[in-house]
Amino acid sequence: MATRKSPGAKKRTRKRIEPVVIGWREWVDLPDLGVTGVKAKIDTGARTSALHAIGLVELDGGDRVRFDIRPRQRTRVGMATVECDVVDRRHIRSSNGRTEVRPVIRTQLQLAGVTKTIELTLTNRDEMGFRMLIGRQALRRHFMIDPATSFRGAEAP
Repeated sequence: MATRKSPGAKKRTRKRIEPVVIGWREWVDLPDLGVTGVKAKIDTGARTSALHAIGLVELDGGDRVRFDIRPRQRTRVGMATVECDVVDRRHIRSSNGRTEVRPVIRTQLQLAGVTKTIELTLTNRDEMGFRMLIGRQALRRHFMIDPATSFRGAEAP
């Protein structure tokens, strides 16, 4: 038997967002953390985004963390010490197949003129080519990736 909607019922519709085209790597800012010009790899194979955290220390029984961010790999320019709340802990399997429990923070991301709140796992990315990975959750509904291009969203800082 079919059900009928009442005459006053509103249809739920999501506002359509026109996605911004970005390349496979981009310059991003993390304004809540006071950091600009982080070179990030766009990684549609990763669900959650990840940030390189130097000297990660847990505070208040693990409810907060303190760490350093060095946005550029071979220089201390732009380096910042950050303290923020931990919103979760997640088991993450890295590209080498190892699983680790990582703290998760919530912060603002600015990419190609779009500002949105994302979740970031904190880990040591010394051996990786990028200080940050931007995963699918941060990309959905706002971005389309053109893998043939780089740095479409902003000039190098």
